[in-house]
Amino acid sequence: MAEGQQPRKIPLIFYRLRPGSEPVREWLKELPEAERHAIGKDLLRAQWRWPAGMPLFRPLGNGLWEIRTDLPTKRTARVLICFYEGQLVALHGFIKKTRTTPDDDLALARKRQKELER
Repeated sequence: MAEGQQPRKIPLIFYRLRPGSEPVREWLKELPEAERHAIGKDLLRAQWRWPAGMPLFRPLGNGLWEIRTDLPTKRTARVLICFYEGQLVALHGFIKKTRTTPDDDLALARKRQKELER
C-alpha cells in the first residue's frame, strides 16, 4: 500500500441462486452463534486485507480462494470466494471434515464462479 493511502474495505456479497436464495448466508444462519461470529469476523478481515495470504487466505487456483476459520468449537470452516467486478463473492461455505478440501465442495464453488462470470 502506498504511503499515505488509506486501507479500503472491499465489499463482500453472497452468491445468489436464480430464485434469490443465498446459499452461504443460509448455511451461516444454521450454525451456532459462536461459529457464525468467528466466520463473520474472518470475512470482515478478508474485506480489509484483500488480497492477503496464509493463514487467512489460501489460493485454490483460477481465481478461487478459501477463507480459513478455526472455530471456537474446535471445528474448521471454509468459505470459498472469488474476486469479481471489484467485490468479493462468497460462493460456498462448509465445515471441513478432512485434511483436503473435498472435490464436491470445490466443484460447486467453481460452478458458481463460472455462472457469475457469464
